[in-house]
Amino acid sequence: MANVVSEGAAGRRTRTLRAEVALKTLTADPDSPERLRRVLEQALVFSGATFAAVYTPGEHGDQLCLVESVGVPRTLYGLRDSYTRSGRSPVADALRTGRPVWLGPEELAARPESRRALSREFFLAALPAQGDEGGACLLAAREDHAGFDTDDRECLELVADAVVRPVPAQAGEREELPAGAFSLAMDTGRLEVGDEILELFGLTRDEFDGKVETLLGLTVPEDLPSLMSVVEADHMSIGERELEFRVLQPAGPPKWLRLRGRLLPGGEGRPMRLVGTVGDASKLRSDVTDVARVQRLAAALAIAGTVRDVSQAVVSALRGPLQADRIALAELEGDRLVVTVLDPPEPDVWPELWRLEWRSEWPDAPVRAMPTLATALREGRAQIWPAGTALEPALADVGPGGLAVLPLPAGGRMAGACLIGWDTPHDFGPDERALLTASAGLAGQALMRAHAFDAEHELVGMLQRQLLPRRLPKLPGAVAVARYLPSTAGLELGGDWYDVIPLPDHHVALVIGDVQGHSAGAATLMGQMRTALRAYAVEGHPPDVVVSHANRLLTDMETDLFATCAYVDIDLEAGSAWYVRAGHLPPVLRHADGSTEIPEADGGPPLGVVAQADFPMSPLRLRPGTLIALTTDGLVESAESDIDTGMDGFARELAVSDPAHLGLVADSLLGSARRSDDVALLLMRYDGMAVRPRRESWTVWRVPEAVRHARRFTRRTLRTWGIPDDAMDAALLVVSELVTNALVHTDGRVRLDLTLISHRLHVAVADASPRTPVKSTSIGWEATGGRGILLVEAMSAAWGSLPVSGGKQVWSEISLEA
Repeated sequence: MANVVSEGAAGRRTRTLRAEVALKTLTADPDSPERLRRVLEQALVFSGATFAAVYTPGEHGDQLCLVESVGVPRTLYGLRDSYTRSGRSPVADALRTGRPVWLGPEELAARPESRRALSREFFLAALPAQGDEGGACLLAAREDHAGFDTDDRECLELVADAVVRPVPAQAGEREELPAGAFSLAMDTGRLEVGDEILELFGLTRDEFDGKVETLLGLTVPEDLPSLMSVVEADHMSIGERELEFRVLQPAGPPKWLRLRGRLLPGGEGRPMRLVGTVGDASKLRSDVTDVARVQRLAAALAIAGTVRDVSQAVVSALRGPLQADRIALAELEGDRLVVTVLDPPEPDVWPELWRLEWRSEWPDAPVRAMPTLATALREGRAQIWPAGTALEPALADVGPGGLAVLPLPAGGRMAGACLIGWDTPHDFGPDERALLTASAGLAGQALMRAHAFDAEHELVGMLQRQLLPRRLPKLPGAVAVARYLPSTAGLELGGDWYDVIPLPDHHVALVIGDVQGHSAGAATLMGQMRTALRAYAVEGHPPDVVVSHANRLLTDMETDLFATCAYVDIDLEAGSAWYVRAGHLPPVLRHADGSTEIPEADGGPPLGVVAQADFPMSPLRLRPGTLIALTTDGLVESAESDIDTGMDGFARELAVSDPAHLGLVADSLLGSARRSDDVALLLMRYDGMAVRPRRESWTVWRVPEAVRHARRFTRRTLRTWGIPDDAMDAALLVVSELVTNALVHTDGRVRLDLTLISHRLHVAVADASPRTPVKSTSIGWEATGGRGILLVEAMSAAWGSLPVSGGKQVWSEISLEA
């Protein structure tokens, strides 16, 4: 036993010593632009951390800003890109006390800033580091249930010491860049470059105007899409990107350059920046055997969420260094290879068999047509065939100058395969073979995780769609469309919802809301609130009562969650509306002349916060052509702008839209969504009713002649509306039966409503009893009652009963055409 303990202790000491040696090697060149990132990667390698980052003081003394991170996205743990030095965060506590902060799941659960990540159990470490240029803090997270042990902590302390030898200046603070480095401001496109980069592009310092477009214009046009994917922030996350591209030369073939860059967040008052290096690719080929390349591939795969992301990361990591002419990465599904990425993507550069099997966006190749590939997958190890090897046509055309097939193993099975081909004879060295083998293992595991992520994301989306309306109703005099966009930040169900509720008398209710949080509980509560609001609306309550009832219901449920809601009741006949807000954004109106309006009105608190809250109603006046837009905060709020700024931008986008095509308007509005939160959007264009209904009402008093009075009122009203006497019989019979039924079987007031649209009469009788009339299934000759509802059914094109406030309404639709 003593020997076992001794060997374990020796192993731990060996790990610490290896970390120390690796860090000394990395810090030997303090001016290297890659130094800080590679130092942080050692925290992943030697301490088992899944995330590591460095925070340093920003331009404003009270801000601690993120300058570099590696591993999985920080949002998985609810971590921000900046903290206040005076606040209660692990980063601030470590720098304030000068001592490391070690937190486990229980301690993190008690901290407000970690509540967004409580669905994941993890350990957090914050270690202060003091250097010659000021203080910094190393932040590391680990999901292993054992947390950071003694040896892990020693390794993290070594990393923290290496971080500040020295801490590189934050993006935008360096006055003079190294010769091969660049810094791009993402908001303005202004570019600072070193002298070597200008030489590679054939420019002098005086000829360069500081615009990124100037350098992009000197590249080969076919390489522009991949370059644009790097220099546009919308397509990047914080982390490293690498690619090779060609720059045009005054004479001779284009020159191959390699770009390495990473996106750094902006702090207070500073823009987000892309920083990195550009070098001559022909002089960087020896770098292909560097272990750091495999580490960077591992880091890229760690943040790749989907199968397509994994495939793109593998292609970016291998094609340039290997000088390959084509790479295909495919998932193995049964006996078929479902290709997820082809690089280059043009069909005519791939084998004819693949083009024959073209089915959708990507080819779907049968493994049985490529027995050599099937053998490689069966054996589970990388296979390399030099130029001139006799292969089946489906593979020979992929790499006539050399072909490498990498089976991608994961969890005891093959997740897929990666095919790498060269057109000219290629010499496979031992270093390349080692790189291919290491990359295959990493890619296989990542592909399995991504496949599970894609499947779970699809399941989440399906469940979310089941909780929302399948289709919106057709409205008289109006058109409505809705969109829901789930967040891409995680797999949890969201709480955003919308609804369009048809109401009697050509009213319609538009509802939009947002339940706090992203979880199954939030989605369940969202479904309950949507159902409750619909039920209260159909009962006939005014908007303030509908929202008040929903508020009391949510309060009585004793949940920790709350919800915001906007409810608009629109009279489609009159072109007027009343709306109520419960902690939600107001509606935005776009008038027919293109002007927009955000109504100023008081609202109530969110639902579920105060039991006896007031929800004041505010009026809206609608003219034909008016567009009403309701949305949730995910569309208008972000870390870069507040809600007011977002709402103003939302109104400007509405102003320039074409309301004649509501679907296109909705898609355009969602085009700017940041996807860090769920987004619900509901649009309705009010056109006005072509034929306005005619209405009359009568209160039926409980007197002996009540039914005769109701019939007389109906006959007089229909004559006033120009209905001939011979078309009234069915209507008079239905009125008699419904009024009689209400007087005999209920107490309280009875109300008769008549509505005429064209030659269709809507008869509605409301009473104070909630009991729905029952149609008799069998009536004997001697029975004295029970035939009334049968007569109503026989005379009506349609009939039914619905609850209204304090009772019910029985209605009938009758055709009055003679």
